[in-house]
Amino acid sequence: MNGTGTEQRLWLIRHAPVEGPRDVIHPPDAPADTSDGAAIAALKEQLPAGATVYASPAQRTVATAQALGLDPILEPDFREQGFGAWTGRRHAELEVELGLAYTTFWRSPARRRPPGGESFVDQIERVRRGLATLPPGDTVLVVHSGTIRAVLAIALDLAPEGALRFVIAPLSLTRIDRVAGGWRIRHVNRR
Repeated sequence: MNGTGTEQRLWLIRHAPVEGPRDVIHPPDAPADTSDGAAIAALKEQLPAGATVYASPAQRTVATAQALGLDPILEPDFREQGFGAWTGRRHAELEVELGLAYTTFWRSPARRRPPGGESFVDQIERVRRGLATLPPGDTVLVVHSGTIRAVLAIALDLAPEGALRFVIAPLSLTRIDRVAGGWRIRHVNRR
């Protein structure tokens, strides 16, 4: 991160559920369903006052931040993994159309790239670049499950395949601190 040894507290929020069909690789302009007022209010109560707020530029992260009463700085390094030509498509359709090529990708998704997309390893490096720009103190990131997994891979020094095992639910909170250059995982996927 910033290398100064100053404490940083990261409050990572996965966006609200995507409005629309399930089993789709959603594009950045997919809207969020922010209608769960109780979940939004409960999440908002856990956030620190005066934090710097960032979000991926995707519509669902911005809408989630706004529902939480936050005004985020948009940071492209925190966007979801790019799935290229597969974006907007249903998993089942891709499996039928691509057959073995599609199933082979999902057997080792951390290091493979979809056509025109990026690997999870690529996403980790992009997220690492974004983390390096964050200020000390409390920072809220309203992002995607893949982005949170990437931060966990960095913080825990995990192989990318290990980080993909985390389940990150919509409107969940993951808290990670960096003190004196070391990481502390406070909690993951709190709802």
